[in-house]
Amino acid sequence: MSGIFPAAGTMDGNRPGNGDPEHGTTQCPSQPIDQATRLRELASAARRSATTVAITSGKGGVGKTNLAVNLAICLAEKGLRVALVDLDMGLANADLLMNLRTRYTLLHVISGQRTIEEVCTTGPAGIRFVAGASGFEQLANLTEFERQNLISWLQTLEDHTDIVVMDCGAGISRNVVSFAVAADRVVVVTTPQPTALTDAYAVVKVLHRESRAGWTGLFVNMAESKAEARAAYERLASVAERFLNYSIADSGYMLHDSAVEQAVRHRDPFVIRYANSNASACIAAMADDLARNVSGLSRRGSFFKRVVGLFA
Repeated sequence: MSGIFPAAGTMDGNRPGNGDPEHGTTQCPSQPIDQATRLRELASAARRSATTVAITSGKGGVGKTNLAVNLAICLAEKGLRVALVDLDMGLANADLLMNLRTRYTLLHVISGQRTIEEVCTTGPAGIRFVAGASGFEQLANLTEFERQNLISWLQTLEDHTDIVVMDCGAGISRNVVSFAVAADRVVVVTTPQPTALTDAYAVVKVLHRESRAGWTGLFVNMAESKAEARAAYERLASVAERFLNYSIADSGYMLHDSAVEQAVRHRDPFVIRYANSNASACIAAMADDLARNVSGLSRRGSFFKRVVGLFA
């Protein structure tokens, strides 16, 4: 599958600022209303359930949550109805990147204290955000009853949503793998570092072992150049093809950009605070690709119903 690396000139000519936080603007470029309407029509015409995108990684510290948050916002800016679910069980922190103070979390849903609608918070660009909880061992070690109860609640998100972006945990735990295997798209996040690539390949091997047949892509974060990102992608993709006979798509890349670090310090999504940065251009390219293909994805019915079968 061909890559979606932004063409030369997209990074410099069309987005002034070149990663300088001081030149950022306050929001993603708006899309024409007719284009937004068309995207939503395409998203709903071919299906009844939402497209699900699982963002995962082999190890922590590679920017997985930052990608999930900023991708969800860019998709919403295009007129799509987006839900972002923090499924990093026990180590959730997506709310911090959006400076959201959430009163309730998935822990309240699991315990039966609140419904999923009561837990949902409106985030930047109008995304529906379901917060996870951090520091609770119970979330990382759900019983079968708790897991299936949570899934049944999450299923209601599909009724009025075009895309559900899931910030899954890092690694190859049962929770992470089952949500990833059932998703329409899986994005494995890595950096060009050998240790990160090795751990990303471990995730790919597990997906292959679980007979995942859907779209799986690799996103290379914190690259110093387009060439370095491309080399990292080709290295992992070629190994997966050779030893597993498993195809890995090019899901894009993000350059190392000081704007990202500055945005994290301010607890703001960088696609909003520094919309003209190189990092924002990379996420916009990924969002464009996903939005264009949202109506053409092969779905197998409700995502959350598929997950129930995997946990059984």
